[in-house]
Amino acid sequence: MISAIALAFGLAMDATAVSAARGVSRRRGEAVVLPSLFGGFQAAMAALGWLIGAAGVGFVEQWDHWIAFVLLAGIGVKMVIEALRGGGDGDEDMRTGALVYFALAVATSIDAAAAGLTLPLLAVPPWLALVLIGGVTFACCAGGYALGHRLGARIGKPLELAGGVVLVAIGTRILIQHL
Repeated sequence: MISAIALAFGLAMDATAVSAARGVSRRRGEAVVLPSLFGGFQAAMAALGWLIGAAGVGFVEQWDHWIAFVLLAGIGVKMVIEALRGGGDGDEDMRTGALVYFALAVATSIDAAAAGLTLPLLAVPPWLALVLIGGVTFACCAGGYALGHRLGARIGKPLELAGGVVLVAIGTRILIQHL
């Protein structure tokens, strides 16, 4: 059981960092949407990895780091540019929406597909590991978003700039670790 919990926390960390970065700007509805999407995608991608099995591991491991890097770095650079510009009312709509949320959820959960291959090796049933992965990710992301929201209310745009840099750094770290 401890291995399953550790796996769940390990997979949740990137999504938590992204949630905290997004919480800085206090976008309406994201406090529920992001943790829900991130938790759901983490569990779903782990389930997909579990179902793909060993036959699909080569493909997932070959491309996951590039996909995560492009998505996280792209969104991070966009956040940095918008923070430096100061952002207007029109810019706010560009930073939200289903496509941005989907891209963030995919980018932060790709590694869960590879981790899903290990679920049969854990001392708990795979379905329980999937519930733990989704639940822990949801809870961590909700807490990360709240922390980012609280800090963002005090610090504002400089923290949004830092959040964008953090997204780029996470994407870069994922890429470097896999190369």
